[in-house]
Amino acid sequence: MIKEIIFLEKIFHEKLWGGSKLSDYFGYQLQSHKTGECWAVSAHPNGDCPILNNKYKGKTLSWLWENEKVIFGDLPGKRFPLLTKLIDAKDDLSVQVHPDDNYAYKYEDGNLGKTECWYIVDCELGAELVLGHYAKDKEEMQEMIEKGLWDKLLRKVPIKPGDFFYIPAGTIHAIGKGTMILETQQSSDLTYRVYDYNRLEDGKLRKLHISKTLDVANAPHEDYPLNKVVSHLEQGVLESLVQEQYFSVYRIKTSGKQKICNTGKFKIVSVLSGSGYLDVNKIEKGDHFIIPHEYGDYVIEGDLELIISHV
Repeated sequence: MIKEIIFLEKIFHEKLWGGSKLSDYFGYQLQSHKTGECWAVSAHPNGDCPILNNKYKGKTLSWLWENEKVIFGDLPGKRFPLLTKLIDAKDDLSVQVHPDDNYAYKYEDGNLGKTECWYIVDCELGAELVLGHYAKDKEEMQEMIEKGLWDKLLRKVPIKPGDFFYIPAGTIHAIGKGTMILETQQSSDLTYRVYDYNRLEDGKLRKLHISKTLDVANAPHEDYPLNKVVSHLEQGVLESLVQEQYFSVYRIKTSGKQKICNTGKFKIVSVLSGSGYLDVNKIEKGDHFIIPHEYGDYVIEGDLELIISHV
């Protein structure tokens, strides 16, 4: 067992709606001015992050999950359960929905469904999300989709930096243009598009998934109020953002030297601002790493904003 935090190599994905803000904001080296996603902690086949330090350097996160389960508390399951990504939406993302585990297992080759949550890292003034819809049932939803009544169907929500949203499988949603988010989700890449603004990619309309959308979308829309809990630390603040079936997510802001009591679960940590140390490890804005299950308590030093997640 290693008592070291595990740094990972980021994997970037070019997207029709992507931009260059991941470079502007975090200083990442990008190969495309249409970079939409940074898969920061992922063992998914579409982006399996290599390890950058310790004796496992060069191995992938999926290899570590399969071969060194003690690092993760010997959790059951064939797949690493979470995926942490940054999303730069220079343009609107498609309106979409994700299936739950049961549907994905039955109709998508045994894959996981996708419940997710979003922390708004940055956004333009007036930015908004699509979060839910106004159809009273599936029949009305289908009718509004077929008639293209998007302004009547889609529920739009204004946003600002620091907002947080929980998006269970079955929720119609979309990230609006001018928005950068940190997403914590199940390790799944299943997306059903319902509306894509009639955009072309390589001269063709992108595929829609209306039938599957109607299969899995919640109707009517259900709100999920969050019970945020704020705890004041000696040198900072700990905010519990969500604690649900698939993950728990917290935000920590520190201003000095702060001891954190580790609950014994492995943690995924994203540094959103500042620089400093976690014990002897130098950490700074844009870093993402894993704290092993048996690491124990640790000390954070510096003016830092961290998002921490675990199963």
